[in-house]
Amino acid sequence: MAAIDITWLGHSAFELKLDTGEVFLLDPWLGNPKYPASKQIERCDYILLSHGHFDHTGGVAELSAKYNNAPVVAIYEIATYLQSKQNVKTIGMNKGGSTQLGPVTVTMTHAIHSSSMSDEQGNIIYAGEAAGYVLTFADGRALYFAGDTAVFSDMALIAEIYQPELCILPIGDFYTMGPREAAVACRLLKAKKVIGMHWGTFDALPGTPAKLAELAPAGTEVISLEPGAAYRW
Repeated sequence: MAAIDITWLGHSAFELKLDTGEVFLLDPWLGNPKYPASKQIERCDYILLSHGHFDHTGGVAELSAKYNNAPVVAIYEIATYLQSKQNVKTIGMNKGGSTQLGPVTVTMTHAIHSSSMSDEQGNIIYAGEAAGYVLTFADGRALYFAGDTAVFSDMALIAEIYQPELCILPIGDFYTMGPREAAVACRLLKAKKVIGMHWGTFDALPGTPAKLAELAPAGTEVISLEPGAAYRW
């Protein structure tokens, strides 16, 4: 199987490098307090956004422009806003749908979370619903990026339909599910490997991979990454 290098960029931001050269950035708020200062993004082909909050979308327009107008994949309302207000090239889709991005099939899934953005005057505006993604690679492996979410029983459907071998789940608590709920998500998803995200950025996010590892079901491997560290999958 071809190797995929998955680098945690702090908070919920990830870089995925495929052996074919393509680079995907997931929720790339590169201004987050945990972003590794030594990390340089050398290429970006596609950007995936889970929802509209600033700690997932901050700087995305500038990032897209820097890398040859890399298309931004998002739920329809966010895509429409970015395209009309910031002239960003977008792919606006919705839950249950799939699109082909290079060698990867990207499917938008459900998530339980709020979603909003701020306009030029600082007013809160509607940004559709929060979502997650399943990325299915050419060799058949699937990765589930949950976005910000609570645990929900239909994660069992994600397991049944897409059978993700690797899941990236929020574990920080307060704004998303914490380790206790994420452990249940692992069971519903039948997750073989899990990477925690959305933890440790602020004091309000106390959940840790170590706590998740204590609670996770047998057979689930919890992969603990430091910002800037890569996991080869």
